[in-house]
Amino acid sequence: MYSASSLARAEFPDLDVTIRGAVSIARRAQDPLAELVKIDPKSIGVGMYQHDVDQTALTHALDGVVESVVNSVGVDVNTASSALLTHVAGIGPKLATNIVTHRDANGPFKSRTALKKVAGLGPKAFEQAAGFMRIRNGANPLDESAIHPESYAIAESILARAALTVDSSIPDRIAALESLTAKTSLETLAAELECGVPTLKDILEQLVRPGRDPRSDTPAPILRSDVLKAEDLLTGMQLKGTVRNVVDFGAFIDIGVKQDGLLHKSQIPNGTVLKVGDIIDVEIQKIETERGRIGLGWVK
Repeated sequence: MYSASSLARAEFPDLDVTIRGAVSIARRAQDPLAELVKIDPKSIGVGMYQHDVDQTALTHALDGVVESVVNSVGVDVNTASSALLTHVAGIGPKLATNIVTHRDANGPFKSRTALKKVAGLGPKAFEQAAGFMRIRNGANPLDESAIHPESYAIAESILARAALTVDSSIPDRIAALESLTAKTSLETLAAELECGVPTLKDILEQLVRPGRDPRSDTPAPILRSDVLKAEDLLTGMQLKGTVRNVVDFGAFIDIGVKQDGLLHKSQIPNGTVLKVGDIIDVEIQKIETERGRIGLGWVK
């Protein structure tokens, strides 16, 4: 007896590939970082000379960038895969697997301190990783923020000075903390709490924007809904695009279709320095459908 799924696979051999592709795209839409960390950074393409440099040094540098990004964004420890957890400072592949195994066996973590029960996760690893781990809807609201447990006492003291608690709502926190900092300078407050001003600023920001995702501050590209594939492009059409890669001869721009367009260096105004992630206005100058090339111009 054959199941419907096995019959479908027999008749449509590419069905599995299509389904996996659709699932991957859906996951990337939900959390791009969680999926992109599964890809070897060198596979993405990091420059035309990437194979000419020391590969060990390149791997080390790229791994450092990935780890920096993951730690900057933070990780929801109750939903993160082992691939994502691996890049958290102090964790690594073995501990990442242990965290997922412990989570599967015991259910979601209720607090950051519960991470100490994970096999192999000692005090030093906890000290390094705790500030980058997020616990949503846990026992302590501070576990959802980027505030390190070592600084919880300072955070609670700040809240107490503003007549607040860790359970106070965000609107209440914003109003009360603004009033507090208006009456007392950050330097004075830091001295009274025996912490540095930079640390105080970070804690204050997290108290009003707990678990702030730095990606939310990045402007999203504005793509045209009528341009979904290369065939929709017309010479002279103006679009907004995102810089995907910068090379010696120009920059590759994501304009919302499968193929990135090339903005040749001759089109970039003198003195203009582009970097990955920049959003710019471009104009379609040339379309070579057979060769899969799109030439772009700078919109003045």
